[in-house]
Amino acid sequence: MTSSPSLKTQQMQIGGMDCTGCKLKIEGSLERLKGVAEAAVTVATGRLVVSYDPAAVSEAAIEERIQALGYTIVPSDVRTAQAAAHTLGYTNGHKHDADHDSSAPNHSQEDDHGHHRSTGDFDLRRELPPVLLTVVLLAIGIIFKEPLHNTPYSIAEYAVIIPAYLLSGWTVLKTAGRNILRGQIFDENFLMTIATLGALAIHQLPEAVAVMLFFRVGELFQEYAAGRSRRSIKALLEVRPDTANLKINGSIRQVSPEAIKVGEQILVKPGEKVPLDGKVLEGSSQVDTSALTGESVPRMIRVGDSVLAGMINQSGALTVLVTKLFGESSIAKVLDLVENATSKKAATEKFITQFARYYTPVVVLLSLLVALLPPLVIPGANRADWIYRALILLVISCPCGLVISIPLGYFGGIGGAAKRGILVKGSTFLDALTAVKTVVFDKTGTLTKGTFRVTQIVTQNGFSQPELLALAAQAEANSNHPVAQSIREAYAQSIDNSDVTDYEEIAGHGIRARVGNQVILAGNDRLLHREDIKHDTCEVAGTVVHLAVDGRYAGYILITDEIKEDAAQAIRDLKKLGVNQTVMLTGDNEVAAKSVAGQLGLDGYFAGLLPEDKVGAVEKLLNRAGKGKVVFVGDGINDAPVIARADVGMAMGGLGSDAAIETADVVLMTDAPSKVAEAITIAQKTRQIVVQNIVLAMAIKGLFILLGAFGLATLWEAVFADVGVALLAILNATRALK
Repeated sequence: MTSSPSLKTQQMQIGGMDCTGCKLKIEGSLERLKGVAEAAVTVATGRLVVSYDPAAVSEAAIEERIQALGYTIVPSDVRTAQAAAHTLGYTNGHKHDADHDSSAPNHSQEDDHGHHRSTGDFDLRRELPPVLLTVVLLAIGIIFKEPLHNTPYSIAEYAVIIPAYLLSGWTVLKTAGRNILRGQIFDENFLMTIATLGALAIHQLPEAVAVMLFFRVGELFQEYAAGRSRRSIKALLEVRPDTANLKINGSIRQVSPEAIKVGEQILVKPGEKVPLDGKVLEGSSQVDTSALTGESVPRMIRVGDSVLAGMINQSGALTVLVTKLFGESSIAKVLDLVENATSKKAATEKFITQFARYYTPVVVLLSLLVALLPPLVIPGANRADWIYRALILLVISCPCGLVISIPLGYFGGIGGAAKRGILVKGSTFLDALTAVKTVVFDKTGTLTKGTFRVTQIVTQNGFSQPELLALAAQAEANSNHPVAQSIREAYAQSIDNSDVTDYEEIAGHGIRARVGNQVILAGNDRLLHREDIKHDTCEVAGTVVHLAVDGRYAGYILITDEIKEDAAQAIRDLKKLGVNQTVMLTGDNEVAAKSVAGQLGLDGYFAGLLPEDKVGAVEKLLNRAGKGKVVFVGDGINDAPVIARADVGMAMGGLGSDAAIETADVVLMTDAPSKVAEAITIAQKTRQIVVQNIVLAMAIKGLFILLGAFGLATLWEAVFADVGVALLAILNATRALK
């Protein structure tokens, strides 16, 4: 799950790009550059993430290649500020089209694909007049097709068809010529240019115009469909707060969240977004966390509670002490995750990109053979007829719809998951989730609530229950562990820390401390065996803290942890999705682990594990998994090594946890185990959409290639089929967002 240590990963903000064709062109060109391992462009945000070997290629060479393609690089001194504004559609505090920035050319300039660079939005007023004029000229040309006396051609036909051809196809012709001069020959512009010039050469004038007209109309619809997807993603990213109310000497001043420092105080009024992570000093309110977690149920916040940037304050005013800079806040990490989610490309995406790279030259060669060979080997074959069939092959073989729809499908799946509080770090992990056969859960805080309470105190050797609880609370006075907190809560009295000395934590066992003149041991059964403490109780159903005083066994305290409400249903849902094995890892004893596993219907469990033992347990499952993938679900802090080792690491309840967001491949923003099954469902549906697009495109194109080769299809039908396939694939891909 990590890149090669010799590779450097660089992010760049690209200006002048608004279509998936631009994305593929930049990625393909950079990946052909020696030393570049992978390049990934996110169209919705204009962000490029490139991994390269600094010893083989420099950053300057990469930037030169991008600029040679006709795009711009946002300068590094303004990149950070503009990246956020570009993503979210804000510049100098004013809303505008997020695809337009100061680095892009003016609104009338077009990119190498013939798309207007300033906006991904469908501008009907700009695009409709030339299309309608082309339709009128084409109709007139067909009417005046009758030839002149003793000539095969009509001057009137040429007088209207040629202007119609140039009007509809000038952008394609210009782009094809420019790309040829740059050495980028084989793309859809080249295919359309060769096909239409060939049609003109064999006097199929209306067909030539129809190819260009349908191609342009199809491009417009593709831009519209892709624009809708981008707007959906932008809407998701607009949880970013715009301003913050900074409290200075009793007065309030509106400032940018980026300008506020740790330790300053802000006021969050009802209806406003919380702009930065912090702790509530004054006030109480209900907050809406749906932008971060996908959950619509409001959460009650009081003095002392933490709030996170992106939450919406619903009722009372809150005074918040800022604990993190905006760039380090949870919402900033979430935004960065979503923006860069396509930087790790799925195997299907990589295959299709490579496929298109070799596919187009092969199609051109086959078309050339279809045009030249049959007239030479078939008696009586008409050369013009076979050239026409070759042109049909060129048109129908255009791969742009297929190549565009697949990244769009994955991007939609990642965006749709993010709306539900599931952050997937790349389409490669979305693909991996479709092959999951084993799901491994940590117990505490994942399958259980992690809220411990003392339910039983059992004493031995003359100790009383109040005495045992008091000794345990004093010994655990310096521990932050949830078990220690539950013991102190049960004791419910103030503790004099000056009585506690020589405090020592024994990893995986418990603690040793001196309370007054007594040496107290508090921990699990392994601690008693390690210290050779004689006792008659080893296995207890639940989390148990054994105590020994001056080497004498004093008894134990039983602590229970409640199972989450949706945990059992989550296991059942995973079974329905085809997961063969559900396993639990815990440091608890055998009896407690068996009890929880039985209640939830788990297939297996590993009990009594130290933190380092969990990695070994997951490795055993990985060795037995075969081709199936293994997912580990933990809290993202204590379980970071195991999360990193699994095929797909999931951090549950990762909101605000830096370790979770850094380590995991998938971050579940709530504590609900049911989100694991939901993530797998989204992955499976996204994969279905991608496969549907591949099968649909290949089947329709294959059918029309056969029809064209046998002379049963015309250029009109070929271009209509090509455009239709592209539109269907793109519209199908947008379903992934929902």
